[in-house]
Amino acid sequence: MRTVYHEQLAELADQLGRLCGVTAVAMQRATHALLRADDTAAEEVINDHDQVVALRKHAEENAFALVALQQPVAGELRRIVGSIQIAADLDRMGALAVHVAKIVRRRLPNHVLPNEVEHHFAEMGRVAVELARCAQEVLMTRNADKAAYIRQQDDEMDELHRQLLTTLMDRDWKHGVPAAVDIALLGRFYERFADHAVEIGRRVVFEATGAVLPEQEIGTY
Repeated sequence: MRTVYHEQLAELADQLGRLCGVTAVAMQRATHALLRADDTAAEEVINDHDQVVALRKHAEENAFALVALQQPVAGELRRIVGSIQIAADLDRMGALAVHVAKIVRRRLPNHVLPNEVEHHFAEMGRVAVELARCAQEVLMTRNADKAAYIRQQDDEMDELHRQLLTTLMDRDWKHGVPAAVDIALLGRFYERFADHAVEIGRRVVFEATGAVLPEQEIGTY
């Protein structure tokens, strides 16, 4: 019975890993849509979010079943409860990619981004996808050292976000308030996407070791 139970725990980790991969693809497509004003890519991100929701619900149901039908010990219980929380983080990551795509769609056929900030978002998109891929690897391997390293990778996103805000506050900004609002929101979405990836790493460290790393501040977007 315990062998079957541990196989079910491994399957739950695989489900979360697949879900994390889906969110990475969603943000990659959303960034492409943002940089190219690509209506097709934006619609794909929005329409495919149903897959994220379905995968999250399936993972949560399996986690609740493991609690209800088995008798998890301390480490196993940490892992199951952590999996439920991770599923919620992944759902938010998928939703943040959708937020990006919706801003793109709202401004079509125009581009959302002035030339001055395109490179910021190209880099923020790259870092966001890398963080999601790293989180996916952590979920599949349960490597606590790799999980702790995600927080260091997030420093690059924080710096890019800081640079973006500096550009918006420059007195020479000439693109008006609506464009500034869109760009500020987009920057926030990328930053929070990265924060949720960091939070996944923090949860995996706790599941594996029982050690609680400092909690990342997560926005409500």
